[in-house]
Amino acid sequence: MSSRRTAVVVGPLVAASFSAVLILSGTAGAEDGGPASSKGGKAVEEAPAGVRLTTLLPERISVDNGSEKTAITATVKNEGSKESGKVRLLVAGFDGLTVKNVEGCSAIAEKDLPEGSNSGFACPVGNLSAGASKSYAVEATYDLGRTGRICLPVQSGDGKRTFWQQGPVPFGTANPSPDAPATPLLLGTDNKPAGPGGRELARTGPARDLLPLGAAGASLVAAGVAGMWWSRRRRTGRQEG
Repeated sequence: MSSRRTAVVVGPLVAASFSAVLILSGTAGAEDGGPASSKGGKAVEEAPAGVRLTTLLPERISVDNGSEKTAITATVKNEGSKESGKVRLLVAGFDGLTVKNVEGCSAIAEKDLPEGSNSGFACPVGNLSAGASKSYAVEATYDLGRTGRICLPVQSGDGKRTFWQQGPVPFGTANPSPDAPATPLLLGTDNKPAGPGGRELARTGPARDLLPLGAAGASLVAAGVAGMWWSRRRRTGRQEG
C-alpha cells in the first residue's frame, strides 16, 4: 500500500446504482446518457438509522474522438426515511479516465488521492432529506487507447466514515467507432480492440483489476484491489504523527 496518508476500506464491491447526464459542449450528445445505474456500488460502513445513501451514473457516455472529452453527471441520493446529516461525495478517476473538474467541488491534493487514482474531487453535499438527491456535473477526458474507471464514495461530512462506494467501475466498449466523431462507452464494460484497419483500443491491466459485476467482490479483496478511500485518513495520520 502507498505511504500516502490514505485509508483503505477493504470490503466487497458489488453491482448497485448511478445516474448521469452528458452536458459538456464539444463532447458527444446528452442523448447518450441512458438510464441511471448503480453498477459496482455497495454499502461499506453502516449509515445512521433510517439513512440509505447511494450514487448513480449513466449507463452510457460518449467520448469525442478528437478532444477525448466527455461529461458525466454523478448523483448522490438518500433513499432512506430520515435526513442524512452532513455528507460529502468523492469523484475519482482511474487509468484512462481523468476527472478534470466537478462543478461546485474542490480538487483533492495528489498526496491524498487513493492509490491508483489519477484525479479526484470532493463535493460538500450537506444534509440530504429523505428521498432527496443532488447531482454534480463532471468534466473528464478518456484515453480511448486504455481502460478507464470511475469511483464515487459517499462519506460523512468530516470524511471519517464511508457509507457507500461505487467502483472503481469501468466505462468501455466492445464495438469501438474509430472513424466516427464520438465513441459510445457503456458502464461496466472494458475497451476491446477496434479490429483490422481501425484504431486499437487495447485492454490494459489484468482482468481481475476490473469490477466483477454482479459478484460479491471477494476476488477483488483477494487480489488486493478492494476500494481504497480516505474514511480513516485522519485517524491514521494521528497514529503516524
